[in-house]
Amino acid sequence: MLEVGTIAPEFSLADQAGNTHTLKQYRGKRVVLYFYPKDDTPGCTAQACSFRDNLPRIEGIDAVVLGVSADDVKSHAKFVTKHKLNFTLLADEPKSGTPRMIDAYQSWVQKSMYGKTYMGVQRNTYLIDPEGRIECVWEKVKPEDHAAEVLVAMTGKADHQVEDKAAPAAKPAVRKAKPSTKLKPATKAEAKPTKKLTKKVTKKVAAKSSAKAAKPAKKKKLAKR
Repeated sequence: MLEVGTIAPEFSLADQAGNTHTLKQYRGKRVVLYFYPKDDTPGCTAQACSFRDNLPRIEGIDAVVLGVSADDVKSHAKFVTKHKLNFTLLADEPKSGTPRMIDAYQSWVQKSMYGKTYMGVQRNTYLIDPEGRIECVWEKVKPEDHAAEVLVAMTGKADHQVEDKAAPAAKPAVRKAKPSTKLKPATKAEAKPTKKLTKKVTKKVAAKSSAKAAKPAKKKKLAKR
């Protein structure tokens, strides 16, 4: 995957209607560029329909969605019509075995199925900022929830967060100190009994000390030899 902060590779591809699109023409907007394996397959259909349903929100924050696969223009046109897709699909049909744009975005990878290996498109997504730099990257995404996940990244609003997305780490609990209770100064009426009690205790202690002092010290008996 390309690194966040790097300049996104330029491209020039046809859409489902045969019109050419370049990355340069989208300068000033954020671009959700997602790569998917194949038109009209279960996972790819779920992902496309998720972007279709969330497109008003995405366009509301001045962004566009571009889907890319190695299918041809005709296949894209059927896919768009069948599922009433409302965004652009780009056809990166390989002319020499490797689709150039998909490969440039490091989404053409070796896969394996039933013990066999083959080259194919990995389900990745790039969020490109208005200056043409990569802002965010998603690798091996879950198709049905991905559009909502992208919206979270673009808006920071939790109401777009998908259910299976890991919850943000809880903030450390802050223990607030309880407000200290200040003691009010004793009134004269309350202070008097305290003084009297203190005097009584002092007199008792003094009397006991005097009594102990008055008793003659006992002489120790000398042991007879």
